[in-house]
Amino acid sequence: MSLDTETPERARPEPIQAVPVRHPGRWLAVAVIGVLVAMFVHMLVTNKAFNWSFMVDEMFRPPIIAGLRGTILLLVLSMFIGITLGVVIAIMRLSENPVLRGVSWVYTWFFRAVPRLVLAILFGNLGILWARIEFGLPFDRQIGALFGVSDFEARLFGFSAVDILTGFVAGMLALGLSEAAYMAEIVRAGIQSVDEGQTEAAQALGLTRGQIMRRIVLPQAMRVIIPPTGNETIAMLKDTSLVAFVPVSAELFFQLKAVGARTFQLFPMYVAACLWYLLLTSVLLVGQYYLERHFSKGVGRSGRAKVKLRGIAAEAGGGASKADA
Repeated sequence: MSLDTETPERARPEPIQAVPVRHPGRWLAVAVIGVLVAMFVHMLVTNKAFNWSFMVDEMFRPPIIAGLRGTILLLVLSMFIGITLGVVIAIMRLSENPVLRGVSWVYTWFFRAVPRLVLAILFGNLGILWARIEFGLPFDRQIGALFGVSDFEARLFGFSAVDILTGFVAGMLALGLSEAAYMAEIVRAGIQSVDEGQTEAAQALGLTRGQIMRRIVLPQAMRVIIPPTGNETIAMLKDTSLVAFVPVSAELFFQLKAVGARTFQLFPMYVAACLWYLLLTSVLLVGQYYLERHFSKGVGRSGRAKVKLRGIAAEAGGGASKADA
């Protein structure tokens, strides 16, 4: 005897009606931003205080271009002094010698505490301390007086302080020495970010401390050092305008301000200064991007993912070749 069993068909569920999430706040923010941008553009176009024709005509004249070259030169030299001296001070700070550590700490404490504008004006007036800057045996006159020689001098050569400590040199030294204090902290943080095992392995191979620092530690620390160094370079570009108070005439802001004062058109020249600094900063940002990409090879997302994949394959019993495949 057979029994026919009928299986009732299950009713199909109705298709899901997906309703997109509403974001009224976002659209309100977009509308507000759009109105503000439109108002800003309208002000730029219609406000006669900008005097765009006068601004464009003046901001490319030879004195302004000469000031631009002076600003770039001041930036390069100041950052060279800051980075070079900062590396030395950072190594001193990490030294086991307490005297070197103390000197480096005092240096960073002083130059981080004093504003750069004050330093620039102070260095611009160093000629008050010395009429001449001479090189030779220290304390030569005192040594001569000790032995009864009143006119004893052991000086090789010298320069007039007025000739050496020009406004440009004073501004460069003030900015460079101040930057060295900040770069020392950046470099110290980068060096300390490197695993100590790298140093121990290099010592086991017989490398000297100088070779370890130059070949092992610093190349790996560059990944940490480059981003804040890029920020410091951009900050230094803006701080070059401080030397206008030394004063330094071969500087961009000084020349733009001089044109504005001569023509009684200060505001357009201030806007021109903003445009020049925006252009220079954009170039520096592009350079910083490529430097960061160069020194971050092998440690980005792909590198970390590959290492993680190798670890998973090893736990599953596979090889590294399977993880790379």
